[in-house]
Amino acid sequence: MTRPDAALRQARAEDLAERLGGRPLVLVGMMGAGKTTVGRRIAARLNRQFLDSDEEIEKAAQMSVPEIFEQRGEPEFRAGETRVIARVLKTHNVVLATGGGAFVNPETRALVKGEAVSVWLKAEIDILFERVSRRSNRPLLKTANPRATLQQLIDDRYPIYAEADITVISRDVPQDTVANDVIAAVLAHLKQKDA
Repeated sequence: MTRPDAALRQARAEDLAERLGGRPLVLVGMMGAGKTTVGRRIAARLNRQFLDSDEEIEKAAQMSVPEIFEQRGEPEFRAGETRVIARVLKTHNVVLATGGGAFVNPETRALVKGEAVSVWLKAEIDILFERVSRRSNRPLLKTANPRATLQQLIDDRYPIYAEADITVISRDVPQDTVANDVIAAVLAHLKQKDA
C-alpha cells in the first residue's frame, strides 16, 4: 500500500503531465541551483525524457564546456547553446535543465518563453557557492575571487531569471523535496492559467 503523501505526489505528477501536454518544462537559474539533479527527478515522476543543455552542447561540439570556452570563447558557446536549446524545445515530453547563462540570452529566453513552461530554481549565494566549490568545471568562476564573481552573476542574472513563468526556492533540503515543490508550483500555475 502506498502512503497517502506518495499517492498525492503521484496524482499531482499525473495531473501536471496531462496539463503540460507535450510542452517542455525548462529549468533555469544559476550554476549550483540544482537544475540537473532536480530535473532528473521531475522527469522520472512525469515519465519524461531528461536533457541537460550543457551535455547536449558537449555532444554537438564533441568537446567539454570548459574547452569550448577556452578554444572558441563565450560568444561561440552561447550561439551553440541557443541552437541546441531551439532543437531540444522541439522535443515533446522533455524536462530540460539549462546552463546558468542560457536564459540570460534574449534569443534563448524568447524561445523558452514561446515553447515551454519555465521554472527558475532560485538559491541564495551561500548554497550556490558551497555547491559550485565542489567542482572545478565552472569556466565563469575561474577568477581571483570566485565568490565575488558569483555574487556579480547573481546581481546581473536574477532580474532576468525572474522573467521565468514560475519561481521555486532551491534550498538545503533533499532534492526530492525541491522536485515536489516544482511539480506543485507548475501545477498551480497551469491551473490558474486554465481558470
